[in-house]
Amino acid sequence: MAITSVLRYEGDNKTFIWKYPDEYFNTGSELIVHESQEAVFMLNGELLDTFGPGKHILETENLPIVKSVMKLATGGQNAFPAQLYFVNLTEQMAIRWGTDSKISYLDPVYDFPLEIGACGEMSLSVSNSAKLLIKLLGTEKILNQDTITKCFRAFLLTRAKSIIAQEIQSKRISIFEIDMYLGEVSEAIRQKLADDFFDYGVNLNSFLITTVLKPDEDRNYLKFKDIYSRRRSDVMEAELQQKLALIEQQTKAQSTIMEAEAMARKRQLEGYTYQQEKGFEVAKEVAQNDAIAQFSNIGVGLGMITGVGGEIGKTVGGVASQAMQSVTEQTMQTEVPQMQKRFCMNCGHELSAMAKFCEGCGTKVQGDDSCSNCGFKYTNEAKFCPMCGTKRG
Repeated sequence: MAITSVLRYEGDNKTFIWKYPDEYFNTGSELIVHESQEAVFMLNGELLDTFGPGKHILETENLPIVKSVMKLATGGQNAFPAQLYFVNLTEQMAIRWGTDSKISYLDPVYDFPLEIGACGEMSLSVSNSAKLLIKLLGTEKILNQDTITKCFRAFLLTRAKSIIAQEIQSKRISIFEIDMYLGEVSEAIRQKLADDFFDYGVNLNSFLITTVLKPDEDRNYLKFKDIYSRRRSDVMEAELQQKLALIEQQTKAQSTIMEAEAMARKRQLEGYTYQQEKGFEVAKEVAQNDAIAQFSNIGVGLGMITGVGGEIGKTVGGVASQAMQSVTEQTMQTEVPQMQKRFCMNCGHELSAMAKFCEGCGTKVQGDDSCSNCGFKYTNEAKFCPMCGTKRG
């Protein structure tokens, strides 16, 4: 019977629990426990003393339970039988899992039956060494990733399949959009499975669905997939048209702003305001009404701008007044023709407009300044009619 003097474990990081091969130890031996490890002594399935990270010398003082059970003498060297287990407390990641059969359910959006599979990864760590040793390890010498997944396989796959179907139905996730919800569904599964793992002294730190196996050979699936694709295409086209219309509106609005800013700079450089510019436009329209027959239109126009205040009122008022005066003068000239000149029939002196006698010779002015023979109307001081030769007067 060999008595071990140095006790340690230097195995890989894929192992959760490793049993030391010897089962007889003596006080005075050196126990080395690495960081993220725990060493546990057991005997006949009963938990004895536990040691954390560090270098420990096995003595009766730090083996109180072993001392009590084995009735070891205090001091000296005592041999005792036991099982020594090294427990790896690190989080072990990338542990593969997958459904062994299809998950059957009705698509909650398109209401057709389908079957899917799922697989992914999970990460585990030991939360309670005693629970894991007693409830799961048994008489095995090692517990690694392969053996622990085999232990959890039955309830893992049964619960996972059920939870996946429930989450898809409750959240109304279409098979064609399920990839967008993998994170939510994965976390829901982790939360619902965590207590089951914890009962065995294991933390379920993460549970990820990485792949959903779709029924690519199912005719119903392919038919609804085509419908979904066409609808999605129509929606995307409509969204694109809305974006283009919005961009066009924004462009027009920006163009209007730029034009307004350019006009404002132009007015500033030329020394007038927007109100003055509008006043010029109104006055221009008023000035175009240059016939007396359009005075009513002018009146209406002036009436419409009655009450326009500020610079527009002043500008329109001044320009409109000038336009009215100009139109009035032009109309008077058109309506009242200039009086023709008259001349004395005796001496040829030009007569004033209302004269009844010639201011030059005193001769009485004839009633009509025209030829007494043919009626020709004289335009100058001629003494004979240029049409018939009759002497004037």
